[in-house]
Formats: sequence, C-alpha cells, structure tokens
Amino acid sequence: MAILITGGARSGKSRFAEQYAAKLGTRGVYIATCQPYDEEMKERIRLHIQDRECSGFCWETREEPLEVALLLRQLTIRLTGEQQAGDALWTAPPVLLDCVTLWLTNWMLQSEGEQNGAARLNGQIEAFVEAVRQYPYPLLLVTNEVGDGIVPEYSLGRRFRDEAGRLNQRLAEVCDRVFLVTAGIPVELKSIAFRWDEL
Repeated sequence: MAILITGGARSGKSRFAEQYAAKLGTRGVYIATCQPYDEEMKERIRLHIQDRECSGFCWETREEPLEVALLLRQLTIRLTGEQQAGDALWTAPPVLLDCVTLWLTNWMLQSEGEQNGAARLNGQIEAFVEAVRQYPYPLLLVTNEVGDGIVPEYSLGRRFRDEAGRLNQRLAEVCDRVFLVTAGIPVELKSIAFRWDEL
C-alpha cells in the first residue's frame, strides 16, 4: 500500500506522515533524502532526528539521497525474509520517505551539465516510480506541491517545478491514497476526485 502525502512548505506533511506510520505498526523505516549542504540544513536534520526520537515510535533511519529505488528493493527482500521467518502476528514496518522533491533535487543536481543528463534523470524517475509501484508493504511518500507559487526566475528552478509536478502526478497514479495537507489539515484526494464516468 503506497500513500502519497503532498502540500506546501510547513503545511504539516511530515508530522501527518509520521502519525500515519505510527498507526500502521510499532516500528518504522525512515528514508531521509536530504543532503546537508550548510549549517542551517544540518541543524534542521538534527531537529528532525530529535523529534523522531522523542515521538515514542521506533524509527530505523536510512539516509539515502539518490538510490531510493535500490533501497526499496533491498527492503522488500529483507522484510519478506522477516515475514517468512516470523510468526503469524508479524506486521511489516511502514516505510516513510521524506522527501520525494529533495530526492528529485539531488538527481537534478547530479545530472546537471552531463551530456546525457536528461536521459539519466528520466531513467532514475522511471526506476523510482516502478519501485514504488512494486513495493509490497506500507510505504508513505512525502512530497512538496511546488507549482502553486510564483514562476521561478531561473531556468533550473522552472525545470525543477515542472519535473516535480510531473513526478507527483506519476506517483499519485500508482499510490493507493493521496493526501493534501494544508495548515495541518489532511484531505484524502482520491476518494473525492472527479471521475469522467460520472459525467
């Protein structure tokens, strides 16, 4: 079961995702995609870790800025092994990836200026979406809704906005549930989505 959680900056997405995960199991795997480029970002990461540790929920944190598709395949193998070796009461720990747009940023910066950079980025996006589609256990994906603001001034910013919007659409297609969080209030979008067959 894959769940996409989107919204603006400081909308409450991550808090909602962590609370949702805590309802699904007694422990979880937290995939952190952020790379600390400066002291301010290092402090943000430290506070996030501290908040998770104080929550009372047991998180295994995996820092993976790029190879998320590979990590999801590895977790599938590991958790399937746990399930087969466990008892009938075994439940898969939810995996929470925070966040998709930082992962996309990492790959865009990695491939920027490369001769085949666009093709490499597209390949990574395809692999990631497919890994999400195939993941057999609870998976929560936090992403940012970046297309609601001003048009970025620079070409890389506009490209990022476009890539993020397209990626969010692709993920929404393969996820079972999609939440929009605004001002700390989550709304499940798929259940209220317009359907063409209703015309």
